[in-house]
Amino acid sequence: MSRSAPAGTSAAGPDLAGFAHEWAVAIGDTALVPLDWPGRVEFLSGLAVRLAGAMTARTFDATVGYQIGTELVAADFTDPDTLGATVVLLTGRLPAVLGGSGVRARRRLAELVGALSVGHARAVRDRALDGQEAVRRAAVEARARAEIALRVAQRQLLEASLHDPLTGLPNRAGLHERLARLGTVEDARTGQDARTAVCVIALDAFKGLTDSLGPRLGDRLLVTVAARLTAFALHAGCLLARLDGAEFALVVPGSAGPDEAAKAADRALSVLREPFHVDDHELRVRASVGVVHGLVDGDPVEVMRAAEIALHWAQADGGDRWALFDPDRNAAQVLRYQMSAALPGALSRGEFTLAYQPLVDLTSGRIAGLEALARWQHPTLGELPPDRFIGLAEDTGMIVALGLRLLEQACQHAARWQQSCRRPPYVSVNLAADQIRQVGLTADIAAVLERTGLRPNQLQLEITEGSAFEVAGETLATLRALADLGVRLAIDDFGTGYANHVYLRTLPVHGLKLDGTFVRSLRGKRIDARDVAIMTNLIDLGHVLDLTVTAEGVENAAQAQRLQEMGCDLGQGWHLGRPTSAERVGRMLARFQGGGRRTTRPLPRRHR
Repeated sequence: MSRSAPAGTSAAGPDLAGFAHEWAVAIGDTALVPLDWPGRVEFLSGLAVRLAGAMTARTFDATVGYQIGTELVAADFTDPDTLGATVVLLTGRLPAVLGGSGVRARRRLAELVGALSVGHARAVRDRALDGQEAVRRAAVEARARAEIALRVAQRQLLEASLHDPLTGLPNRAGLHERLARLGTVEDARTGQDARTAVCVIALDAFKGLTDSLGPRLGDRLLVTVAARLTAFALHAGCLLARLDGAEFALVVPGSAGPDEAAKAADRALSVLREPFHVDDHELRVRASVGVVHGLVDGDPVEVMRAAEIALHWAQADGGDRWALFDPDRNAAQVLRYQMSAALPGALSRGEFTLAYQPLVDLTSGRIAGLEALARWQHPTLGELPPDRFIGLAEDTGMIVALGLRLLEQACQHAARWQQSCRRPPYVSVNLAADQIRQVGLTADIAAVLERTGLRPNQLQLEITEGSAFEVAGETLATLRALADLGVRLAIDDFGTGYANHVYLRTLPVHGLKLDGTFVRSLRGKRIDARDVAIMTNLIDLGHVLDLTVTAEGVENAAQAQRLQEMGCDLGQGWHLGRPTSAERVGRMLARFQGGGRRTTRPLPRRHR
């Protein structure tokens, strides 16, 4: 870079201004500094004056060179080429400018240049280190700011994730988080442990309302319901949350017992019974509440599950009410579900068997028939009676398959008795209502009889009074087809329903089985004459219709005696014979096949 020499250079002294000009030219292309050209020359002139002063001073101090090296860096002359050009200029031109080239001048110049180089190098290094430190500090500060921003964003996201966007209430996750912090607290008033209670509130028939009026109005109704429940919760010192759909949760901290929790549920229901005004509609809602008390020190998920189970109980009972969670009731329902799920596998594994209870002729004492009673040989619960699983089989649709399997077992056993006895007893098998309504029942039973070789008149099918008097159309045709097949039909539990006696005359049945409640009324020394009259009339009704009458639940000799006196044909109960296995029945029949075993004292029969 070429520049003209500055004006005002003194001819009498060192041309330091000119030297500064040359210096600026020498390093002009090696550095990018914020100084303009005059500023550079002025800056370098000052440095040249100090160099000249150090060269000519009486006492030499090389630290001037070190300081100038650092000042060059401070002025942003940091490039190595700048240092190189400066060293070359100083060693080549400064002695001539100063007019001295002796040994002392060269030595001083060498020390100055060396000190300048060291100062420049150290300053460059320090600046680099300072820059690195500044970068590090900036990075740390930026990281800290980013972490703060992240934590703020996370808190905001967490708050959003714990609250319902429609109502602003805590949602299910928020409720679980708060329940996890709650537990048993000391009640200062009573000195007893107070527990947190949870009430799950569901609006009954809310879906029907939204289907009719639209989801937008449904949302506005939920907001209004939330506002009313929030006011109630604040007044009662409770926490309110919104769960899924039209469900809310009310947390009652410090509840002294289930009664207090139930009162909170009652008040919540009262609050909701008042009409809601949404847009131009006056809406009345009903609600159900499930209450759980004393479980909040457990898993919040389990707490809510228990409360929602109780809610389902309240809804199943008709709604507009509350229900308190009962662990025993829940355990029974869980067991019921497990047993329902196990039914298909148990049927395929052959876990269902039969026990047989005698139907005894009350006059001769002979075993006229044997009722087949289902048993489940459960692998863990042991032998289960029919009232533990027949209802489950009906609810799950398994009753048809199970009933047919048990029917075939009974017919197989009866066919063996048929072969070993001169006067074999018939076998009596219960039919469920679903079996009676099954299309093809007659064909299935005919096929079973053919496979087992049992004569049709050795099979009796029992149907309940309710099933018998609800039959119509194809079902009645099925009963008639079974009767035409030669199978005996009996009405079980007779007298407990609302039997149409006129219709009874048209049914193709062969017998009546009186419910055990009538027989129990004959227990004891003093018997109500009205009970005797009812039993006598039922027996007479059966005989007028030419039906065999059987009394269930005969538990002692006195009952058997009275039934015989009333003219009842057959009796069944523990006094006359307890349920037993098919093998034992076979052995018993083989012993008594000649004459029959007498179980009661024979008396004259009426209606013979």
